[in-house]
Amino acid sequence: MRRDVFQAIADPTRREIINLLAHQTLNLNAIADRFDISRPAVSKHIRILTECGLLMITQQGRERYCRADPQKLQEVSEWTAQFRSFWEHRLDALGEFLEKGTQEEK
Repeated sequence: MRRDVFQAIADPTRREIINLLAHQTLNLNAIADRFDISRPAVSKHIRILTECGLLMITQQGRERYCRADPQKLQEVSEWTAQFRSFWEHRLDALGEFLEKGTQEEK
């Protein structure tokens, strides 16, 4: 199944895994120890994040280490940018409307 970055970040556990690995590289057991879900569930989240390119797994001896690849989140940033300008414009208009209303009351 082809997964995309939006599907990956839709789940709060996966977002927390990305956040955790954005600051450090951890082995799979260390990641699983930080969550109150089963190890197979954590592995499934890791697999989805890897398929989307948000995590990179490297083998070092018997251990597998994960690290985040935040560059892939650029796709999300670009998509949300179009809405950012829309909402900034709308909030500016609301601010002007509210300012005008308080000036009329004086």
